[in-house]
Amino acid sequence: MKKLLLATTATAMMAGGAFADGHATEVKLGIILGFTGPIESLAVHMGNAAELAMKEVTESGLLLDGAKVTGIRGDSTCIDAAAATAVAERQITSDGVKGIVGSGCSGVTAAILNNVALANGTVMVSPSATSPGLSHNNNEDEGLFFRTAPSDARQGVVMTEVLIEAGINEVALTYTNNDYGKGLADAFEAAYKEAGGTVTINAAHEDGKADYSAEVGALASAGGERLVVAGYVDQGGSGIVRAALDTGAFDTFHFPDGMISTKLVENFGSEIDGSSGQHPSPSDELSALFTDLAKDAVAEPTSPFAPETYDAAALIMLAMQAAGSSEPADYKAKVMEVANAPGEKISAGELAKGLQILKDGGDIDYVGATDVELIGPGEAAGNYRVVGYEGGAEVTAGRK
Repeated sequence: MKKLLLATTATAMMAGGAFADGHATEVKLGIILGFTGPIESLAVHMGNAAELAMKEVTESGLLLDGAKVTGIRGDSTCIDAAAATAVAERQITSDGVKGIVGSGCSGVTAAILNNVALANGTVMVSPSATSPGLSHNNNEDEGLFFRTAPSDARQGVVMTEVLIEAGINEVALTYTNNDYGKGLADAFEAAYKEAGGTVTINAAHEDGKADYSAEVGALASAGGERLVVAGYVDQGGSGIVRAALDTGAFDTFHFPDGMISTKLVENFGSEIDGSSGQHPSPSDELSALFTDLAKDAVAEPTSPFAPETYDAAALIMLAMQAAGSSEPADYKAKVMEVANAPGEKISAGELAKGLQILKDGGDIDYVGATDVELIGPGEAAGNYRVVGYEGGAEVTAGRK
């Protein structure tokens, strides 16, 4: 009996040591996105993309000597900071997640980071929280926060270029009244004015209203060649567009990333022909590669932020492999290393190759689905797809 107890104790100690080294049989990652709320039509594809990367890594059998990666979904709602922080707290303290893919919207991402992740030392990689306020210079994140979508400081410049190149020199601007909307509106207004454009009005709108006629009335009174709608396609942004079309206030619009979705075309069809927009997106070559990879797992692989979510999950797992540990304190410093040169380039669908190189002591430069490059630190450099609307359909009008 004594020998059996000693053997059992030794086995337990060995298992404990393995877990301490990060070589667990299961590694849990949180996937915290707005599965309900103003971008739920995007979040469904984003969540599936994250799980695709986890499945790819698990099936390789190479992560930390054969760890299985399990995604734990949590609904941030996109707008309720209290609900989002509660989800994150539960995932970290009860579910035992070792990193978070998310969150999706800027306000709840900041709430999770400042109220939960920092206190628990948990790494977060957001695929779509784009507020400039989340930039490293504005947020003391202790090296725990990264994002695979570029800051809206960059999107403001891209929006400006698209509009000025189209000969649009005067616009009205409305934004959803939260961190994302205000950050993007301010960044765009500053860039547009610097380029010689005029913003006739910069006005917030609240989500969840049944009638936006008053807001559209104010926008119409200010005037403009085009209405810029920095809102959400599943919420007030579409309400603004509908009211503007119904009243004849505006007939063309410019749509930032929160509005770009198949849902927008479903809602308005040819009514928005002649409008424009942009969203973070990889090159045509990388987009085609990811579409082929994800076609069975993600219903719309080119949906905004789906490729970025695959990359967010991949970066966490590759950083774990580089550190030889699933503990955030050990692998957080490796995220920048695996994302950038030097090293062998690793594309989407090549996670097994990247894991093997890291296991053998080599270096990788993760390109992924979106041409990942982290600057700043932890900021995505970012590329954009410019869109147009013709014949009731969304078309690619260029790249930035």
